[in-house]
Amino acid sequence: MQRDIFANLSPLDHRYYLSDPKLAEELSTYLSEGALIRYQLEVEAALVKVLARRGLCPEEAAEQVQKAIEQITPEEVYAEEEKTRHNIRALVNCIRARVADDVKPFIHLAATSMDIVDTANSIRFREATEKVVLPALVELERLLIEIARREKNTLQMGRTHGQHAVPITFGFAVVQYVSRLGERIKLVEKTARNLRGKFAGAVGAYNASSLFFDDPETFEKEVLEEVGLLPSETSTQVVQPEYLTDFIHAITSTFGVLANLADDFRHLQRTEISEVGEYFAKDQVGSSTMPHKRNPWNFEHVKSLWKEFAPRIITMYMDQISEHQRDLTNSASQRFLVEMVAGLVLAAKRLTKVLGKLAVDRKRMRENFESTSQMVIAEPLYILLATAGHPDAHECVRKLTLKAEQEGKQLPELVASSEELEPYLSKLTAQQKEILISPETYLGASVRKVETICQRWEQYLDQRGEENA
Repeated sequence: MQRDIFANLSPLDHRYYLSDPKLAEELSTYLSEGALIRYQLEVEAALVKVLARRGLCPEEAAEQVQKAIEQITPEEVYAEEEKTRHNIRALVNCIRARVADDVKPFIHLAATSMDIVDTANSIRFREATEKVVLPALVELERLLIEIARREKNTLQMGRTHGQHAVPITFGFAVVQYVSRLGERIKLVEKTARNLRGKFAGAVGAYNASSLFFDDPETFEKEVLEEVGLLPSETSTQVVQPEYLTDFIHAITSTFGVLANLADDFRHLQRTEISEVGEYFAKDQVGSSTMPHKRNPWNFEHVKSLWKEFAPRIITMYMDQISEHQRDLTNSASQRFLVEMVAGLVLAAKRLTKVLGKLAVDRKRMRENFESTSQMVIAEPLYILLATAGHPDAHECVRKLTLKAEQEGKQLPELVASSEELEPYLSKLTAQQKEILISPETYLGASVRKVETICQRWEQYLDQRGEENA
C-alpha cells in the first residue's frame, strides 16, 4: 500500500512533491533513504568484486553478491535493523542471507561501517549533482543569459541603498547574476567531483586490510575505482570532512545567489517601482481578503527556502569536528544534508519557471528613470568639472543639487545659468556635454558588459555540454 504523502513530516515530501512530482521522483532517485541503501549495497558489492579479483574469495562471489543486492529492498534492511539495532550490520545480513555459505564470510570483510556510509554518500551526492543539480542550474543560467541579452538596451535607474543612483540597463542588472551563478556552477561541479570515499577501516589506518594485503592503500583505491571515486588522502573512521564541507558550502553559496536574485526581482514588483511582474494565471488568487493583490510569491518563496537551508551550513562546519578517530555527533545531522541539495534544486526550478514568463515593463522603467533623471547628471558633472580644473567640484555640485531641490528647479537649468561654471564647461567635448543634456546616455559600459559576460558564460556552458556529452 502506498503511503499517503500527506502523512509525511517534511514539506519537501508533500507540499513540493505535489507541485512537481517529476522533480520529486528525480531527486528521490539519488537522495532518498532507498537510494542511500542502494548506494551502500553497491559499495559492499564493489568490495567483494575486488576481493574476488585478488583471489581472496570464490570467483563466483561477486556475481552472487550483485544478484543479491538487486533483490534487497529498503523495507527488508529496516526490518533487519529492528533486530540488530545497527543499520550497516542489517545491510550485511540481508546480503548474507542471499549468498552461498562459502561467500558469506567475505561480505563486509575488513570493512567498517563508515567505509560504506561515507563512500555511499559521496557517490550519491556526486551523481545527484551531475544528473539533477547541475542541469537545473545550467537551465536557469541559460535563461538569465537570454533575459540579459534581450534587455541589454532597456534603460533602468540603478539603485544603491534603495535610492536612485545612476542609469544602467535592465540587462546589466541581470547579467551580474549570469556571472555569479556561472561561478557557482563551476564550484558546485568542482566540489562534487572531488567528493571522496574510503576503505581504510575502523580508525583509517588500514589495520584490517593489512592482515591480507601488503598494499592496503592500493586495495582501497581499487575498491573505490569500482564506484568511480578517489580515496580520501587521510581518514579516521570517517572520510576527511572537508571534501563534503566544501561541497555543501558550494550548494549554500549558490543558494545565496538565487536568493539575492529573487529578492531583487521581488522588490522590483513593489507598487512604487512596478518594473517587472510575475505571470498571474487566470484563476490565481493573490490574497484571501484583498482581491486586487498580485503578490510576488514565487520570488518570496525562493528567499524563504534560502532562509531555511542557509543556516544549516553552520551544522556542516560543526560536523568537521569529530573526537579523536570518530564520534557519532555527525550521524543524525548529516542525514539532513539531502534536504539542502533538494532545496537548491527546487529554488532553481522555481526561478526558471517564473523568469520564463516574467513581464518587463520598459515604459515604467523609463518613467522611474525620468522621475529623477535631472539629478543623475550630478556625478558626471562633478567629475567633468574636476578634470576641467574646478578646485572643489564635488562641493559645488552638491550645493547646486540642494538649490535645485529648494527652488524647485532642474539641475541642468542651474548649471546652464551658472556664470561660475561657464569657463569649465567650455572646456568639455561635445560628447561630454551631451551626457549633461541627455542623462539616459550616461550608461558607461553597461551594454557592452552584458554582451561580454553573456558570451563568456554561454561559451563555458557550450564547452561543458560538449565535454559531458
